[in-house]
Amino acid sequence: MTDFSALTLVEAAEGLKNKEFSAVELAEFTLERAHAAQGALNAFTVIDAGRAMAMAKASDERIAKGEARALEGVPVAMKDLFAVEGVETTASSNILKGFTPTYESTVSKNLWDAGAVFFAKTSMDEFAMGSSNETAASGPVVNPWRAKGSEEKLVPGGSSGGSAAALAAGISYGATGTDTGGSIRQPAAFAGLVGVKPTYGRCSRWGVVAFASSLDHPGPLAKTVRDAAILTREMAGPDPKDSTSYTGPVPDFEKAVGRSVKGLKIGIPAEYRVEGMPQEIETLWSQGRDWLKAAGAEIVDISLPMTKYALPAYYIIAPAEASSNLARYDGMRYGQRVEGEDLTDTYEKTRAAGFGTEVQRRVLIGTYVLSAGYYDAYYLKALKVRRRILEDFNAAFETVDAILTPTTPSAAFAIGSKAKASPIEMYLNDIFTVTANIAGIPAMSVPAGLDKNGLPLGLQVITRALDEETMFSVGAALEDAAGFDAKAEVWW
Repeated sequence: MTDFSALTLVEAAEGLKNKEFSAVELAEFTLERAHAAQGALNAFTVIDAGRAMAMAKASDERIAKGEARALEGVPVAMKDLFAVEGVETTASSNILKGFTPTYESTVSKNLWDAGAVFFAKTSMDEFAMGSSNETAASGPVVNPWRAKGSEEKLVPGGSSGGSAAALAAGISYGATGTDTGGSIRQPAAFAGLVGVKPTYGRCSRWGVVAFASSLDHPGPLAKTVRDAAILTREMAGPDPKDSTSYTGPVPDFEKAVGRSVKGLKIGIPAEYRVEGMPQEIETLWSQGRDWLKAAGAEIVDISLPMTKYALPAYYIIAPAEASSNLARYDGMRYGQRVEGEDLTDTYEKTRAAGFGTEVQRRVLIGTYVLSAGYYDAYYLKALKVRRRILEDFNAAFETVDAILTPTTPSAAFAIGSKAKASPIEMYLNDIFTVTANIAGIPAMSVPAGLDKNGLPLGLQVITRALDEETMFSVGAALEDAAGFDAKAEVWW
């Protein structure tokens, strides 16, 4: 009998196409496993059995007719930031409680058009603001991974932690995420998965609840590089409803997987060696360089001097855009409302009750840096730094084809361990990932090893804008060399 939990997306699609099992059987397994894990992992905001079974039955009919599409019958989870028509979409926030969109996000429509089966919305940090998935209104998501000999609950990373948990627990075969400062790549690293942030505009943002519009990147989480390439290909494409979407054709990213990296120049930026970085991260990074060198790539030391300013610039730009985007949530037209004595009092009470602490903090920061007297000193200066960071990358890509860095400064940490400290300690988890968002260039995390406690660690590959194909080929080379096949042991 097939072990459905161990299948990759490619294996699930091939098994369905070859009629080794049916889409209905796969959907039934997925739903059963999702319900069984929900109490322990808290990974989902909605599990929609009715829709999943209807879509699975339709997929079986198409397969029987020989009309299977790329993802026909394969269950895929959607981060609770993507509008799915008729399904509650809350961005894991109380202020959107009860909001049911009457439209479909472009990314989810593309996935359904490719044959994917929707079964659940995944929990996330509220409005994608967080690096640990502890800020959701429904409570923290728990990582399926545990340290050796420990029962301590670990974070799955954020903000796409629910999607990461669903994959790492062997429930889903693919999942969507959004990456504003590392929110796909960091959970992927913490959960032993592949996470992809495509070029800005490669995947449409239409129908995705906005955090910071110039930094938000929809993308996939997957079990393998090939799975991630297929999901990126199916999610991507031009969209007249999103003026920032890229209008050019979408390459077949799957064809880049397995392509030789011989002759490619891989840059190693000196600035990513940060003070206090664990030796395990440095060792893994060195191992990654050796793997690519053995595969025929040339290793080149490079400098990205503006890197040290990336995190401060990000935590000015992102809250500024958030304060503008979140101004629309006032309880008047949809979502939660708390009645007050007058209109202003209603606004204030609704937003105080609806937004969590971290969202309120970032909205206040954003409003402050945009206010008169501080706009030039903070926001405009951050935009200038953003331009310099992009210039750093452009200069580097004149001499190298890809850049290799660690994904995170540590493995997954215990729930509550950093939330109690200064928010800045939590923000530092994004130190290796925010630069690619600021520059709008593609980046991915590939699972490459385990730390001393048996927890996953990832390596990050960054390439020039619209060159996801090189990113996937380098990522696949790392995946092959690492041979990472560890799985979270079932305890839930």
